[in-house]
Parts: sequence; C-alpha cells; structure tokens
Amino acid sequence: MTAQALIKAFLEPRKLAIAGMSRSGKKFGNIIFKTLTDKGYEMLPVHPENLEFLGAKSYGSIADLPVGVENLVLVIPPAATEEMVRLIPGSGIKRVWMQQGAESDTAIQYCEDHGIDVVHHACVLMHAEPKGIHKFHRWLGGVFGKLPR
Repeated sequence: MTAQALIKAFLEPRKLAIAGMSRSGKKFGNIIFKTLTDKGYEMLPVHPENLEFLGAKSYGSIADLPVGVENLVLVIPPAATEEMVRLIPGSGIKRVWMQQGAESDTAIQYCEDHGIDVVHHACVLMHAEPKGIHKFHRWLGGVFGKLPR
C-alpha cells in the first residue's frame, strides 16, 4: 500500500484513538484532539489515569478501547511509543500514526513485522482536511516534494 493510500485509509474512519493528551492541555496531543474533534472525528483518548479530556471519556489502555476502533494516533515520546506498539496485537488496532517526534525505528519495525500499518514522519493535521498553518505546510511539502507518496 502506498503511503498516500495508507493515510487515506487511516483518516477515512471518523473514530480515532489518541495517546498523548496531557492534563495541562498544552501538549500537541491536545491540539490534535481538539482540531480533529472540530472536524467531526470522534476522538478516544488513551491515558493511564483514565481522565476525561474536553468532555471525552479516556481509556486506561488500548485494551480498554471499544470494539471497532482500528486507528491510533501516537503523540508520546519514542520510548513510550515502543512500549505502546507492543500492546497492539490482539487489541483490534490495525493502523498507527506516529506523529513527528513520537516515532522510533524500533517501533516502526515492530509494526511492520507484526502487520500493523504505520504512518510516520508526517503530521496528521497536514492530511486531515488541513486548514491554516497546516494547509500552508502541506502546500510547502508539495512544492518541495516532501509529501508521502
């Protein structure tokens, strides 16, 4: 599957899990959550403390997510990403988006070795109906040939 086809398959369902929200509300995971929620996505936060984020119930782990959630956005440190992807087999998650700064070669390889589709080195907000600065970044990426193919 091409990177562009994978991105389309990832963003097509309007229900996405996300790991990387913070209690302070100031991390990029919170921005992704709010932006995609505003675009009509149902975002399901995964947080070990089972907090509520902007009115959305949080799940303690990916194993606690409702049946049918197949896509997970990771906005966590690379070491945490490596731990989280090891929990995916058997969870129902089929695709992972490792936001820039969350990816690691080890986590990417693990996903590839275990049949988990993975998007990496790309910003989800540049591909999910981008607006504002993300639309401009997408345009620049196209001009310079930096968009996934």
